[in-house]
Amino acid sequence: MLLFRWTMMLLLLAAGVSFVFYIGTGDARFRRFGLRLLKWTVIAALAFFGVLILERLA
Repeated sequence: MLLFRWTMMLLLLAAGVSFVFYIGTGDARFRRFGLRLLKWTVIAALAFFGVLILERLA
C-alpha cells in the first residue's frame, strides 16, 4: 500500500513538472508527455481501487 502511494505521488509529480516545463518552454512534447503520464496514473489508480472494492465484496 505504501509503495502504491509513493508511486502515485511520484507519477503525479512528474506530470506536474512536465506541465511546468511546457509552460516555461512552450514545447508541445512536454504537454503530450504530461497528459500521457496523467492518463496512465488515473488508469492505474482506478484499477487499484477496483481491486480494493472487489476484495471488500468477496
